[in-house]
Amino acid sequence: MFKFRVTTAASLAALITSPFFALTAEAADKVILQIDGAAAPFYAPLYAGVEKGIFEKNGIEVEFIYAAAADILTNIAAGNVDFGFPNGDAVVAAAANGLPVKVVHTTYQRGIGALLAKEASGIKTYKDLKGKKIAVTSLASPNYLQLQVGLQQAGLTLDDVTVEVVATGAIVQSLQAGQVDAIVFSELRKYNLEADGTKITMILSNDFLPSFGNVVVTSDKNLAENADVVKRFTTSVTQSYEWVIDGHVPEALDIALEKYAPTWPKDQKPILTTAFEKTFVPSVWQSALTKEKGLGAADFAGWQKNADILTQYKVIDSAPKAEDFVVDPSTIGK
Repeated sequence: MFKFRVTTAASLAALITSPFFALTAEAADKVILQIDGAAAPFYAPLYAGVEKGIFEKNGIEVEFIYAAAADILTNIAAGNVDFGFPNGDAVVAAAANGLPVKVVHTTYQRGIGALLAKEASGIKTYKDLKGKKIAVTSLASPNYLQLQVGLQQAGLTLDDVTVEVVATGAIVQSLQAGQVDAIVFSELRKYNLEADGTKITMILSNDFLPSFGNVVVTSDKNLAENADVVKRFTTSVTQSYEWVIDGHVPEALDIALEKYAPTWPKDQKPILTTAFEKTFVPSVWQSALTKEKGLGAADFAGWQKNADILTQYKVIDSAPKAEDFVVDPSTIGK
């Protein structure tokens, strides 16, 4: 038997005026998010947010494109893209150069740079680097600055070590092969090395140089004129990361590897899963601050210390005030 539902004028009016109907009846706001680098499984929470309808639920239709961090910030300032996802150091440099950009979601609560050395080397602290050979990928990289600050804190200078510049694709192998004593690179490579049976000592750079990995940025103009869109976008980002944190790491990685980064080796999923569960979930996306204020909360003191150190080491000419370019997402639209 077929059943028909009669919609009365009163019930139709109630439906039309409901928040759900208003959200679904209106076309979603289309935005472009330009991400640092290239499509990679590390951006799985954002991809999962699209595939699981989280952005759509908040009235956002997002397109992902990719570029280098400096180009992202130039595009943001010029209004060519709506949102960017660059690394924090690049944002500080952009703010120092007067670009009208705002961090609206401190997605990565800390940086993931680290010094990695084989346990057998006996290197346990930066003081142990005296006379050693250390590799970085570039003398303009954040990791090179981390090396300098780490040495200075240990009472050493660059004159006390030998620095080798090794390409990104070969730096881990240089440590494995014993060509260098240590590398300053990403802590995530620890899991690759350990998967190959190498026992590793790791010193996190964030312990002495507060920094931030990927963060969501927009322009001053977009924040001022479209606060509602910015709020719904940052809410979508928060909810996407919350979904992954809430026990969905494997599913999120499947989404990333199958649809967004299909050329990434599928056999890397176990290592990626370990990196997500041991690094990203407990201490990169979350912190004591996010426990109190929610994901993406702004650590103004950390941002300021980062800017001050970049100035001290002449990466930038003068340190911008954190409050001038960083916004706590909880305050958007208020």
